[in-house]
Amino acid sequence: MKRLTWLFALLIASVGIANAETVAEVEETQATTEKATIEVPAWVKNIKFSGYGMLQYQGEDTEGAHTNTFNLRLARFILDGKIGDFDWRAQIQGTNVTGPGQPTVQLVDLYAEWRKYPEFKIRAGQFKRAFTFENPTHPITQGWYSYAMVINNLSGFGDRTGEKSSGGRDIGIQFSGDLFPNANGRRLLHYQIGVYNGEGVNEKDKDNRKDIIGGLWVMPIKGLRIGAFGWTGTRGGMYDPVIEKTRSVEKNRYAISAEYDKDEYTFRAEYLHSQGWGAEKAGNNVRQIDYSKGDKADGWYAFGIVPVIKGKLHAKARYQTYRSQKEWSTSKSMYEIGLNYYFSKNLQLNAEYGLVNERSVNKNHNFVDVELDFRF
Repeated sequence: MKRLTWLFALLIASVGIANAETVAEVEETQATTEKATIEVPAWVKNIKFSGYGMLQYQGEDTEGAHTNTFNLRLARFILDGKIGDFDWRAQIQGTNVTGPGQPTVQLVDLYAEWRKYPEFKIRAGQFKRAFTFENPTHPITQGWYSYAMVINNLSGFGDRTGEKSSGGRDIGIQFSGDLFPNANGRRLLHYQIGVYNGEGVNEKDKDNRKDIIGGLWVMPIKGLRIGAFGWTGTRGGMYDPVIEKTRSVEKNRYAISAEYDKDEYTFRAEYLHSQGWGAEKAGNNVRQIDYSKGDKADGWYAFGIVPVIKGKLHAKARYQTYRSQKEWSTSKSMYEIGLNYYFSKNLQLNAEYGLVNERSVNKNHNFVDVELDFRF
């Protein structure tokens, strides 16, 4: 009996010791876990990664220069974030528009914007210029195979001054805001003004003279914008074959714009005018003046995109003209029609046909484009 009593007591003691060790281990584990816990800052939690890709097929039957090719039009990877009253963005682009053997990956956006008050915001870094309605439009939302020719040539894409393709961007600082809210809180007036290097993406100022670009528009009814823009500045380091020296080329431009965008109906029209000598070739970072092309250029476009099946299928039509010397003999016009089909909000198929008229050669040719665009 005594032997059983001792065995029972020993068993109870063993269980107690085991429980004590277990409790100690749990407490130690909890302490270790608490020590290993790291509080993630709010700005890190607010970082969002996104991007998109645009795959393309294109064909043209230009006399003596037929083309028929698949193309990787564009890929972009984006980081957006928020730190207090500041929003920031970093965006990298990959494209083959510059051609084989040339750099095709570049930083296109890197900026921060103070947005505490809707009436007054400040943005600094590299971002879209404050010029035209179409320039800041997303390449997919824009709805066509490309921005209008006049936007490409006079809004800092593959610019008339030879500036390399920059998607309408530059390095600088911009002030903007929305004023005069109505009874429903919708603001009726928008303003924006920016000061930039005037050289395009990832380029320092070549002549220490800044570009100043401003825009103002009214929004009398929901979905409608009517505005005007002005741009004065220079592009430095341009080689002048007459004086055989480098100098700056003036850029004096304006745009008149109107847009209605509501319930999947989008209509937009813009006219742009430019004064200042151009380069021997638009885009590709060319820095030689070509006086034979004159010192004025202009162009315009108008388009409509309307739903055939809401949320699924849109029909579209666009007319555009660009005059590289502000003369009809130098005009290039396109008459385009097409369809956009939405598999989902993040995947769409765009198709269009265009009739192209170039007065410099007095001939027409056909153009087709099909794109598969996706976002993630």
